[in-house]
Amino acid sequence: MTASLHLAIAPGIAAPNVYVVTSAFAGIAVLVAIFALTHHSQRAFSPAMIYLAMGALGATGVALLDAPWLAVVDDATVIEHISEAAVVVALFATGLRLDHALSLREWRSAALLLGVVMPVTIVAVTLLGVWVAGLSLGGAIVLAAALAPTDPVLAGDLGVLAPGEGDRSEPAFALTSEAGLNDGLAFPFVFLGLVVASGGGVSAYAEWITADVIYAIGAGIAVGAAVGGGIAAGAVRLRDRGLLATGLDGWTAVGAVLAIYGIAEMAGAYGFLAAFAGGIAFRRYERDHEYNDGVHAGAEALERGLELTMILLLGSLLTLNGLEEAGWEAVVIALALILVIRPVVTLVGLRRSVLAPRERLYVGIFGIRGIGSIYYATAAFGSGLLAAGEGTRIVWIVVVVISISIILHGLLAAPLTRRMVDVADETPGPVAHGPI
Repeated sequence: MTASLHLAIAPGIAAPNVYVVTSAFAGIAVLVAIFALTHHSQRAFSPAMIYLAMGALGATGVALLDAPWLAVVDDATVIEHISEAAVVVALFATGLRLDHALSLREWRSAALLLGVVMPVTIVAVTLLGVWVAGLSLGGAIVLAAALAPTDPVLAGDLGVLAPGEGDRSEPAFALTSEAGLNDGLAFPFVFLGLVVASGGGVSAYAEWITADVIYAIGAGIAVGAAVGGGIAAGAVRLRDRGLLATGLDGWTAVGAVLAIYGIAEMAGAYGFLAAFAGGIAFRRYERDHEYNDGVHAGAEALERGLELTMILLLGSLLTLNGLEEAGWEAVVIALALILVIRPVVTLVGLRRSVLAPRERLYVGIFGIRGIGSIYYATAAFGSGLLAAGEGTRIVWIVVVVISISIILHGLLAAPLTRRMVDVADETPGPVAHGPI
């Protein structure tokens, strides 16, 4: 029964139902998001901070109304799939933004971040998981792997990755390319943790190396590049012949990312890597075509909408019982990872890159954790391979770490970015990497 019919036949004015309240809240959230995204790099807080606060407000409303809502543990599969969709779209959109030549020299910073910084960070967080949180070795590896990916969307919200400036700023490119690749490269480490947790023998580790590392990574990149480039080539030809409506350019991004991800997953490859590689391949084919603006706008709009959805959802999932489940250990892990491990490892690990020390530290500070971590944690929980109680604890620790990351990075972004720009402006001679 609709609210209008209810008012017509019922005496007096009844309390609004949950659907109506949810609709109003969603509308207000979208309007607030539009405001938050407008000149957000000039504000003292990030849009994600506002989304998280609104989500927490929504959680309060759910509790007061005693309304049915998702629960982190009971609805882990639903949350896994929502976050999965958000990550896939974000990775494809990230690939669309990159223009660097595909050479080791150009991607050296990304290679060091993935080949040195990420594994060392995983080892450090694994030790914290065992020593501080009391997790088993397998559970600690899963936790560390889930927290390994940095988030391209949230980093962009901080003003670090300004649209169109990804290739003019080496720190921005390093963060973008790292986030695009490590969301997929965290998979083997998650699977390694599950193998350890399940007590697998030699054959399990051999299968992990061949199937989860060598094949899934290589096939993911290959499938993404082939399908992304193929879709771009076909779409551009059809567009030039007037067989595609210009007003629907943005929908091509939606179709492309779903096709790329689905085909890669059917091939047993990593769909996250495929989505990123597909975005890069798509970008290289239609870079100078008028088709470009519409496709990129469509991808960005979908990316922003899913980001809003996920961070609101994250905030709405916060409960006192959940925070108690994570414990003070989650706060220790979050602060250690964000303020010590990531900055120090990045500062040292990028010594052989073209980045100056202050730029390396900047990249280290802004390794924000986000949506990908939620996906990995809920997926590992759903595997059923973790020890009793560990899966739940890992999910809640991840939720707390992401929340703290959003708050800390949201507060640090504006002053540190201004400091970076001011130092660059004061540097005599030509600026090596352009504006941040």
